[in-house]
Amino acid sequence: MGKFWLLAFILWQIIPTQAAAMTVGGGVGISIGNAGGGGGVRIGGGINSYNNNPTPSGAPVSKLSSAYTALQAWKSAITDDPLGILKTWVGYDVCAYKGVFCAGSQGAMGPFVAGIDLNHANLQGTLVKELSLLTDISILHLNSNRLSGTVPETFRDIISLQELDLSNNHFSGPFPTKTRCHLLNNNQFEGELPQNLGNSPASVINLANNKFSGNIPVSFGLSGSKLKEILLLNNQLTGCIPDGVGLFSEMQVFDVSRNSLMGHLPDTISCLSDIEVLNLAHNKLSGVLPDLVCSLSSLMNLTVAYNFFSGFSQECSKFFRNTGFDFSINCIPGRDMQRPQPECSVIPGGGLSCLRIPSAQPLVCGALLGNLVVNVSSTSP
Repeated sequence: MGKFWLLAFILWQIIPTQAAAMTVGGGVGISIGNAGGGGGVRIGGGINSYNNNPTPSGAPVSKLSSAYTALQAWKSAITDDPLGILKTWVGYDVCAYKGVFCAGSQGAMGPFVAGIDLNHANLQGTLVKELSLLTDISILHLNSNRLSGTVPETFRDIISLQELDLSNNHFSGPFPTKTRCHLLNNNQFEGELPQNLGNSPASVINLANNKFSGNIPVSFGLSGSKLKEILLLNNQLTGCIPDGVGLFSEMQVFDVSRNSLMGHLPDTISCLSDIEVLNLAHNKLSGVLPDLVCSLSSLMNLTVAYNFFSGFSQECSKFFRNTGFDFSINCIPGRDMQRPQPECSVIPGGGLSCLRIPSAQPLVCGALLGNLVVNVSSTSP
């Protein structure tokens, strides 16, 4: 029951409906796999009138009839349902399906599918292109199933999607362009990161443990997102850490470890005033770790192990004594547990533009966005 009220509250916050018209009713049945009845959760009034008629006279029909088409197409692509979740997906009242959430009333807009929560349902199968018919869905939670194949390109048409969780499945192939990606960790996704990576209403982006490759988009951070955690660890990313990372002023965790990122760290990292965990380990980063990084006031854990850093400043020496700072297996003279000298004779990524020369002017974080927008525009084709 607690899970139901939490999701209902989230939907209340992010769906543009009139609060006074919203009621919660119907059977709960959201606890997947547990006994208990009732099927899905209904948010909004009068949905029961749709039980046996997909096109009731005098009422808007496109929302629920399209949802029926989408959900039945998806049901046919599920090859194993050991918990019997989809046994409730019978008939035209999609708002009674277990794991399906509806919102709205019988007004001009009518009820519509606002969310699907099938986390830990142990479903086996694939996603289908017809799911893009759910044009008003805000939440799609499919964590910890056995879903595989690719994510249909039509997912980019679901512009209302606010939370997408596909983590802990068996998805592969590229992720659709212009689709908001949130929680995709522990799959087999490949290809380049979406250009709108940082443009997310979510607080967490987790793409860890996939096969994403290429550069972190140069526009990363320019959307002014309020992200608090970005987890890109254990992929195949290359190139530089872009300057735009410093625009995530509320970010608390940034983990890009176990990739092949190169070059120097951008000075803009010093604008991450709320950062607590910064993990850059197991890359090919180089240069001197500057005071700008080690003087971050909220930083509690800094990991730069297994890179090619050639030194760190006095401020980093203080940080090393006071809190967690792992700089092992680099190229820092006079320090224990460093790379053999032959490995340090050639620094990876020597031709990259992010082998930066420190600016003589102090960095002003408040003016960062305008400067980066100008730079990105000037380098765009």
